[in-house]
Amino acid sequence: MEHFVRVVMEKQDIVNGLNESVFPTHDLYESEQGATIIQIPLPAALDEQQAEAMANKVAEHFFNEGYEDFDIEISSDELDETDEITFDDDDDFFAEYGVMWYNDDDIIDEAEYQGRKVKLGKPMAGDVKKFKVYVKNPKGNIVKVNFGQKGVKIKKSNPSRRRSFRARHNCDNPGPRHKARYWSCRKW
Repeated sequence: MEHFVRVVMEKQDIVNGLNESVFPTHDLYESEQGATIIQIPLPAALDEQQAEAMANKVAEHFFNEGYEDFDIEISSDELDETDEITFDDDDDFFAEYGVMWYNDDDIIDEAEYQGRKVKLGKPMAGDVKKFKVYVKNPKGNIVKVNFGQKGVKIKKSNPSRRRSFRARHNCDNPGPRHKARYWSCRKW
């Protein structure tokens, strides 16, 4: 993992650049949103005390140069250890994550599939595969879409796994709702 200190500020013309004696190497670039970003590489990760000292040093330098509105980000090896969160009720869950599914067919959210009533557009535990969802296909028929591999834990909180999965399955263009790829990409 690359370690760095990153200073983000509104678009600025850094006329003098950074003081080479204070920051011998640095990269200067612009974000997609138009912010000026200065990235200073670090040889290793900093502990909390070192990170605080580095942030103070960087802040002092920028204040002395006349900049007043900027954010400082320092890379860290700390990973979010939260794998599971328990909520007391649905309201807390929805307050944290919002509504996790939607139904394109506003009029119909229930339909009949092979003689029984089923909810449309709501992923649930599967029988053949890990998950299943009932949807209406373009012909107007109700179909069951099975997706996911049983017995395998998805780790979407791991950025590299998530990025690989989404690239491998072309999740930028997931296809129609009545295909498994669409629903797999929504889970990831």
